[in-house]
Amino acid sequence: MPEQHSRPEQPGDALPGGPEPAGAYRILLVEDDAGDALLVEELLADTDLKHTLRWTPTLAAAVVELAREEADCVLVDLHLPDGSGVAVVAAVQQACPRAAVIVLTGLADSGAGARAVAVGAQDYLVKGQVDEQLLQRAVRYAVNRKLAERAGAELREDRIRARENARLERGLLPTPLLRGGTATATTRYLPGRERALLGGDFLDVVETADGAVHAVIGDVSGHGPDEAALGVCLRISWRALVLAGHRGVELLDLLEQVLVAERTRSDMFATCTIVTLAPHRSEATLHLAGHHEPLLARPGAPGSAAGGMAEVPAQHGVALGIAPGLRYWPPTVLPLPAAGALFLYTDGLTEGHCGPGAERLGADGLLELVATAPVSEPPALLDHLVDTVRRLNAGRHADDLAILHLAWDRTGAQARSAGGPELRVSGGR
Repeated sequence: MPEQHSRPEQPGDALPGGPEPAGAYRILLVEDDAGDALLVEELLADTDLKHTLRWTPTLAAAVVELAREEADCVLVDLHLPDGSGVAVVAAVQQACPRAAVIVLTGLADSGAGARAVAVGAQDYLVKGQVDEQLLQRAVRYAVNRKLAERAGAELREDRIRARENARLERGLLPTPLLRGGTATATTRYLPGRERALLGGDFLDVVETADGAVHAVIGDVSGHGPDEAALGVCLRISWRALVLAGHRGVELLDLLEQVLVAERTRSDMFATCTIVTLAPHRSEATLHLAGHHEPLLARPGAPGSAAGGMAEVPAQHGVALGIAPGLRYWPPTVLPLPAAGALFLYTDGLTEGHCGPGAERLGADGLLELVATAPVSEPPALLDHLVDTVRRLNAGRHADDLAILHLAWDRTGAQARSAGGPELRVSGGR
């Protein structure tokens, strides 16, 4: 026997054979019989399997070795001084979950090997019936099988986690609360993150007992789960505060306090617009906190009863979280036509590219898209806008997108659709 494959003097030493080659299998042999250990060493030496081999005579020593350095494959005898049977397999798996396990059994104890495979070992070998080719195949197959098992388990966990996250995100999406029949809300929501249902944008609509309709739309700075969580927090807080009777500057001040308390970074802020339609629908009060102006559709405009759509001339206030305590959110009182709609949106709808060049869509481009839309009913119009904006942008600018179409009709000509207020979440890119 060549000298480089001689049995090590002390258990736990790496069996000789030169430095570990690239891509070598790290093998740990747990065998209390020194002669059997030497046989395994010689069989591996006669294969073309790139490997390093360590040897320990006890289970306790094996656990220590695996804590010191992981193994790709553990060859373990089922009868050790400090353990026997399937309990040995369980101990090895607990010590190194990533390692493939091959059990070594005696000729009269092959049933134990089968039981070990049933509880998680990748294979078993019968001592005295193993040659170098069988050992080589066993190690390679066991390691590959373990990798496949791990990949399958991780995939199952990812799918379970994805389903749980999707259920959670759907539960956090708003359901507009409208009581009467003179106002309807149609929304669209498209997160910028891949395969997400929620982004940093947020919107909601609530009709209070006095008949007033309150709406909010906003955008948390940045992208990611932290921003999405903060957006949900702000939306839920807004709804609770509105139902509790808070309005205007007081409402925005409380929202800003929530943002400052809940944000994960001091530079996070949010823009938003809050709107209150008076119970008689003759006027609306707007507060813009760093957000752009909504659009007003008068009778005759696409998406309304029958005129034109234009930006609302509104006063601007500071975004939430930019200067906490400043409380600068001047109101804008907007006279409303007998029938029409307010079109509120986040900048994800207008900041994307509008063609092959570098030009962005902007508010003017949005107005042109609305004016030339081949459809006028709010659900179809909003779907057309989302599809057209995404097609023009061609994936070059990824941002959350939210749209709220809030329509009213004091004449009674507009009836609430049978399905009530509609919220649709568009799928990820």
